[in-house]
Amino acid sequence: MKGRLGILTLCLLLTATASVTAACSGGDEDRTTLRVLAGPDLAVLEPLMDELRAETGVELDMDYQADADTGDALAATGGNSGGHELAWLSTDRSFRLRHREAAQRMPRTPTMLSPVVVGLRPDAARELRAGSRGSGLSWADLADAAATGAVRFGMADPRRTGTGLAALVGVATAAAGTGGALREDDVSCDRLRGFRSGQRLTAASTRDLLDDFVAHPGTANALITYESDLLALNAGGRLKEKLEIVRPQDGTVLADFPLLLLDPDRRPAYDKVVEWLRRDSVQEKIMRTALRRPVNPSVVREGGLRTPVGNALYFPDRPGVLERLLDDYGDPRRRVASQVIFLLDFSGSMRGKRMAELREAFAALSGADTSAKGGFARFYQGERLTVVRFGGRILEERTITVRGRKAGQADLRALADVVARGGYGDATAVWTALDHGYRTASSAVAAEPGRPVSIVLMTDGENNAGLAYEEFVRRYEARPAGTRTAVHTYPVHFGEADAGALRRAAAKTGGRMVDARNSSLSEAFKEIRGCR
Repeated sequence: MKGRLGILTLCLLLTATASVTAACSGGDEDRTTLRVLAGPDLAVLEPLMDELRAETGVELDMDYQADADTGDALAATGGNSGGHELAWLSTDRSFRLRHREAAQRMPRTPTMLSPVVVGLRPDAARELRAGSRGSGLSWADLADAAATGAVRFGMADPRRTGTGLAALVGVATAAAGTGGALREDDVSCDRLRGFRSGQRLTAASTRDLLDDFVAHPGTANALITYESDLLALNAGGRLKEKLEIVRPQDGTVLADFPLLLLDPDRRPAYDKVVEWLRRDSVQEKIMRTALRRPVNPSVVREGGLRTPVGNALYFPDRPGVLERLLDDYGDPRRRVASQVIFLLDFSGSMRGKRMAELREAFAALSGADTSAKGGFARFYQGERLTVVRFGGRILEERTITVRGRKAGQADLRALADVVARGGYGDATAVWTALDHGYRTASSAVAAEPGRPVSIVLMTDGENNAGLAYEEFVRRYEARPAGTRTAVHTYPVHFGEADAGALRRAAAKTGGRMVDARNSSLSEAFKEIRGCR
């Protein structure tokens, strides 16, 4: 009894002392410990955990897992079956989308905010701003610069991290140009390969990515991650020159670092933690410790956090959209560019306006299209391009592999010369040309099995020379299974071409037909180039 009175007297005299506050709450015997499945980006808050324990009587036992960013670890544990009573993630969007019923049963509280943005080394920032399409830099500018080799970026694996996935959503949303949440049709074809060609560093977590970026300064000149990571890098003295932080003007995805309750029996302790984290005074400490934006609008932002976030992008609301995005982007550790074989009708009917449109389409893909969408569709470094001109027979074939920057422009001019030359045929051998395309594709697949290969067939007329469709099919079915499985044909319906025949060819080879009669060849090529 006398010892208890002594503690009470000490509490009355020194209530401002954190350790004594814990004693006032009843000492260690009244402390609650909660095991937390946590994303590695939460480790920066460790300095505040003693205060949380002292002021609430709740201790958080943080279990950091590298793939917790996307919620995959949470899904794998089946809620609290892994011994976790709370989950504290950078983002739970993917988890909520893929496991709706389980997520709806879990109370969640946002604790801080940080957008996924881009940090540029000074020389890269100057070059991008010199060629920018508008007053501010956009995802389109970044995609265009990545395609030419001007931007070489580091980004965490989108299959495993919230930062990588958010960046992918940002780029794909800007590429779609709809202004809304992505739908399956928006990502039905891969519009991200030019952007992906600029990726030089990847990692399974944002922390590992930052370490690699610092350790290899010559490898990448841009870094895509949370705003807070870039602010910390600039403030930490680990870089020779500070990065310029770019918040793309076409929008960013915002992480809200939610705290989730997995075990309903722990609700009282969860509520204590949430109440503490949402206090203005604690939000200020989080802002200064983690360099993340407060969730409370009443807390005044400081330093670099005063800069407006800008437009917040919608996160996809359908699991199929995420699956398509991740499938299209592929494994960021494998930098394998595609090969596209263009079979171009140079029969007499293409003279004049139609040929002018064809040449304009190739110019647009070579960088002449300065629209926002144009930056996502251009030919990119490492891509192999084959142009076959045909009439009643094969007239000419040329293959180039696009190099970076100035050398790449020379490569594309050489290819444009093939399209610009005359030499029209007096007939249209559609199926002979497609058979030739598959012969070229078979050689490409045999030489480099990992390189994606596709065929784009453009014609404005019906087949009136060379192979019949039935003979093409016979030869196609005799080709190696690897070619038939991997290489699809995307016919472009133009002029008076036989739509039914083109659809049959697309269906036979696993591709699809695109109708360019009511749009343009340029738009048709952008829509299907590089599809799988």
